[in-house]
Amino acid sequence: MRRLRAAAASAACAALVCAGAGTAVAAPPTASVDHVVARTDRWIQVFVDSPAMQRIVQVDVLLPPDRDSPHPTLYLLDGDGADPTQTESTWTMRTDAVQFFGDKPVNVVLPVGGGGTFYSDWQRDDPRLGHVRWETFLTQELPPLIDNTFHGNGRNAVAGLSMGGQAAMSLTFRYPSLYRSVASYSGCMYTAGVGQAYVRAAVAGRGGDADNMWGGITDPDWAAHDVSLHTDALRGKQVFISAGTDVPGAADLALDPSPTLPLTVSAAMAIEDGARDCTLALDAQLRLQGVPADVHYYLIGTHSWPYWQTALHDSWPTLAAGVTAGTE
Repeated sequence: MRRLRAAAASAACAALVCAGAGTAVAAPPTASVDHVVARTDRWIQVFVDSPAMQRIVQVDVLLPPDRDSPHPTLYLLDGDGADPTQTESTWTMRTDAVQFFGDKPVNVVLPVGGGGTFYSDWQRDDPRLGHVRWETFLTQELPPLIDNTFHGNGRNAVAGLSMGGQAAMSLTFRYPSLYRSVASYSGCMYTAGVGQAYVRAAVAGRGGDADNMWGGITDPDWAAHDVSLHTDALRGKQVFISAGTDVPGAADLALDPSPTLPLTVSAAMAIEDGARDCTLALDAQLRLQGVPADVHYYLIGTHSWPYWQTALHDSWPTLAAGVTAGTE
């Protein structure tokens, strides 16, 4: 806890930058730790005062077993179903992420909330979703804070599911020097053209207006976030993409349907069918351009959490290859 307080104080002191003897000038505002809550000795909930977001943003951090040496960081993004009222990431609520990363040499950072935002910087404030500057928060404010507070070494990976998978891939091509590895589970990388309808539906499902995010139908911001138009920027990265067939499995047909909720099984099937089509198209495009990627097609799988847990496990060697010396 003393280390966390010291890092927070250091970030606050950075608001003044020395400019000559006895002179200080104001620096751009930086994010700082407002407070922390320790769920366990390895699971820390960090509440970040974000100038970009203009509010306190919660991120959960899973710490590695060895915290004496510098280590890389994996940013793990939620999907469209993430709710701002949640008290933890959906990854920790619905998967075994806490246990799975228990022996991995990596910080895992899980932003809480973000549903319907595509983790982007919105052009305008939204009546429902508010002031949204996730991209600035994730790429400029949070990495130095995480590295300074939790002994990160500046080597980063990013992964996400569905909406978060698109965002992970988009952030990677938009900030190629920041991320070495990327994974998308059941995501669709097409946001311009026909893909715009899917994005608009996802935003509307959370009560937002996508015009406030990337503008009207012809606004260039749609193409600027379309992974399929920038695949060459993924060259040299460790890339993992996956999708299911839309065929339900035991998890969907169990007496307790909670793994699939809030979607019905039929809705989870339909959405995954679209995600698979997107994945097939992107896979073909990457092959045509000679951009290597680890692509997994699962024979069973709907748009639901049990299958994303499996994909997370399967993607770890690819993610680790970019940021660690080994693939533990």
